[in-house]
Amino acid sequence: MAKAVALLSGGLDSQLAIAIVKAQGVEIEAVNFQTMFGCCKDDARQAAHALGVGFTLLKAGADYIEVIKNPKFGYGRGINPCVDCRIYMFRRAQELMDHTGATFMITGEVLGQRPMSQKMKDFKAIEKDTGLEGRILRPLSAHQMPLTIPEQEGVIDRAKLYGIVGRSRQKLLKLAKEYGIDNPPDPSAGCALTSPEFAKKVQDIFDHHDSRETWQFEILRMGRHFRLGPKTKVVIARNHDQNVYLEHLHPEGTVLMSALNFGGPTALFIGAESPDRIAQASAMMLRYAQKPLPETCDIELHRGESAEVYQAALPAEEAFIEGVRIV
Repeated sequence: MAKAVALLSGGLDSQLAIAIVKAQGVEIEAVNFQTMFGCCKDDARQAAHALGVGFTLLKAGADYIEVIKNPKFGYGRGINPCVDCRIYMFRRAQELMDHTGATFMITGEVLGQRPMSQKMKDFKAIEKDTGLEGRILRPLSAHQMPLTIPEQEGVIDRAKLYGIVGRSRQKLLKLAKEYGIDNPPDPSAGCALTSPEFAKKVQDIFDHHDSRETWQFEILRMGRHFRLGPKTKVVIARNHDQNVYLEHLHPEGTVLMSALNFGGPTALFIGAESPDRIAQASAMMLRYAQKPLPETCDIELHRGESAEVYQAALPAEEAFIEGVRIV
């Protein structure tokens, strides 16, 4: 039996691509990528189970940060190096191909659907850069592309593939019914890196901190982010769940700031510490705390295994808050 590795985001397109090829008797191992930006869907494992295929989760590491920082093919409107990102994923999936004995790869990409990575020239660039020429099958748009090796070898019947182009979901939803994909997922909101606001937070880390610390990127989608100095940043939680997240995260070398005698947010102090910076961060916590506040607010400062209580009185002025806000 022929074997293939399929990139599975959990969205409708990748599910359809797998269903189409599986119907031709191919054994498939689905692979999903988990990035520190939270770009990929968490329901991919459930989709693989529903499709009756194997599932492998690959986590992006510091090498992925370098792809974001120094892309060969450039950025989109944010800090999204879409072509470079796809190349990274295909290369990681290629390792899985070698391990499983798969001879080709499957992806749910649709020609012309996404402007930064799904044009014909992008497909060609990806295949050339990864050395996978002829071994990436895109079942949804195959009739618009040259024959792939599995088609030439008779492993895949080209007549049972499709020639979909563009962003319309009408044909995709029709195929979902044909292949028994119930309750097809809504279109993804897209990668966080495409957002200009999110891009500013990523670039801020590149400009001021060690970009190899992946946890710095993992917290970008939560809390309020402020730049107090070239090497000093404060993240203030927005709700109880984020308070708990920061308490559990609390990386070595940071200061966890927790409200003791008032209802307020937890903050994570990152980088170069000084009495003035701690005072500023404490005042910022009071700005977002529940009112009224006690005359003196006690804030516990956790540094590794040690802790001390800091007393603050006045919330930060709005002008100061806006002056240090990263986004």
